[in-house]
Amino acid sequence: MREGTIVDATIVAAAPSTKNKAKQRDPEMKQTKKGNQWYFGMKAHIGVDAVTGLTHSVAATSANVADVTMAGALVREDDKRVYGDAGYTGMWKHLGEEKDAPDSKCYVAAKRCAIKKMDDSPMKTMLLAIEKAKASIRAKVEHPFHVIKNLFGYRKVRYKGLAKNQAQLFSLFGLANLVLSTRCEGQIDGAITP
Repeated sequence: MREGTIVDATIVAAAPSTKNKAKQRDPEMKQTKKGNQWYFGMKAHIGVDAVTGLTHSVAATSANVADVTMAGALVREDDKRVYGDAGYTGMWKHLGEEKDAPDSKCYVAAKRCAIKKMDDSPMKTMLLAIEKAKASIRAKVEHPFHVIKNLFGYRKVRYKGLAKNQAQLFSLFGLANLVLSTRCEGQIDGAITP
């Protein structure tokens, strides 16, 4: 029962200190700017099942890698839909689709500034309703990040290099699936019971 995938990424901080034997930071970690703040570390990219909210794909890259470039690695071949936030604008290129194809499976959030610039009209009201519906579907992708960052306390990388940290991400997201799967037990005929 594969309806679709929700893709997203989060930044995981690394130690920026150079007080070590090599007198340098981890060469595989990079810095990136999010908003007006700079971060040093890696990104954890995940693909989450749109129905169950369980993680099925994980990839680790340095923090300066754009989210949209990893979309192809996170999507399953038989997915009917792929959801992403505004950072995944242009995702169709990475999934081998034509721009504005009528049978496109990409559902990407519109940039806020584009909607804010519109005059108040029925069209703007309709677009806001569509974006709200997309956001309610995409919200499931934040749950695995909540589990590993807040419940497990994984806010900073533990190892040097991407390979070891990616291996740890695999186990963390696997354990997060176990935590989140208790929520899936209540799903019967599309209704969620507590």
